[in-house]
Amino acid sequence: MKKTIFFGLMLITAATGSSQTNTANLEQLLKEETPKVISWRRYFHEHPELGNREFNTCKKIEASLKEWGITTRVVAKSGVVGVLKGGKPGPVVALRADIDGLPVEERNDLEFRSKAKAEYLGATVPVMHACGHDTHISMLLGAAEVLSKVKNDIQGTVVFLFQPAEEGPPGDEEGGAPLMIKEGALDNPKVDAVYGIHISSSGDLGKIYYKPESFMASSDWFTIKVKGKQSHGASPWRSVDPIVVSAEIIQALQTIISRQIDITKAPAIITVGKIQSGVRANIIPEEAFMEGTIRTLDDAMQKDIHARIKHTAEKIAEANGATAEVMIDTKTLVTYNDPQLVAKSLASLQKAAGGAENVLPINWQTGAEDFSFYGKKAPAFFFNVGARSPKITVEESTSHHAPAFMLDDSRLDVGMRAFVQLVLDFAKNNK
Repeated sequence: MKKTIFFGLMLITAATGSSQTNTANLEQLLKEETPKVISWRRYFHEHPELGNREFNTCKKIEASLKEWGITTRVVAKSGVVGVLKGGKPGPVVALRADIDGLPVEERNDLEFRSKAKAEYLGATVPVMHACGHDTHISMLLGAAEVLSKVKNDIQGTVVFLFQPAEEGPPGDEEGGAPLMIKEGALDNPKVDAVYGIHISSSGDLGKIYYKPESFMASSDWFTIKVKGKQSHGASPWRSVDPIVVSAEIIQALQTIISRQIDITKAPAIITVGKIQSGVRANIIPEEAFMEGTIRTLDDAMQKDIHARIKHTAEKIAEANGATAEVMIDTKTLVTYNDPQLVAKSLASLQKAAGGAENVLPINWQTGAEDFSFYGKKAPAFFFNVGARSPKITVEESTSHHAPAFMLDDSRLDVGMRAFVQLVLDFAKNNK
């Protein structure tokens, strides 16, 4: 009950303070906003919701935006699009935060740890913000409130994208960035550029990390169905053993990366994460199934690897008298940072982070993001904000998507400041 009252008081405070219409006291506004950002983060962390089911999260976000005079609409089932028109004509800049949690049971001693449960694919599962989306929501809410207070000095329009189901919608449902785009999130008004942030549990606290061009990998999921001939385990010569064939295929798939692809151009990964076959120890089964993921950072390489996986599986199966059916489903594209937009945005990020020494280039990342779809509609720039406590080493930091996932939320103002500064500088930097 106390948390609900506190959240409401923050909204009332925001509404009474929204008369500010210039950037003269921007620094003071940002400092005043920081405790709210941290409080929002902890509220959303304690109350996570799964993809396409973020209904309470959606209501909280929408209520906040409306209190600040930002026009809202609900899209993509449980997402929110907010539109703030500045006091001067100019370009349209979109800022994106993903809002979904994961089916992970939280294991730590945080006072605001999640105890939430939800239905996922027919089962009751624990739910946790195990990837930091709670921080993304709060940083963007903070930016939205600050920008609403200085809207008369904004040259152009700001679109706030609070996106559900970044981790993927359940089952065969539509969701995430593709559904946001399908329902016009970038078209009304038409967006000229899109920025997104991801928190990093291993990055230095308060520092910003970026890479022009290919930044995060595409994510493809594949299934290979091997069909052989069933027999008694005591007479394998009467079978076509799909398990043995599958083992050959798995080994051969690794040589695609190690022996067939020029990885000096960009890294790539093929991982088989699941294999299933058989019912008894003394029966050679008829079929075997394997599932895995492909990560690439180059569109041409992605297509080449797809073709090689199909060729490898089918020919190995054929050589053993079996058949192999390969199915590949593209989940995300390569997250591509428009190099011109990156170059024009760096000064804003350096100002937000407190100096050029706090904005650092990094290498490719083999994780994937559906933010990549926005980059097909408008120039896009996605970057990381570090949230590793200075008390621990990189090796001691916890992995995203893990039960013990932990962040230091004391410098979430850096992400908020980055969003604000990018908006305020965009028009003059892109003349």
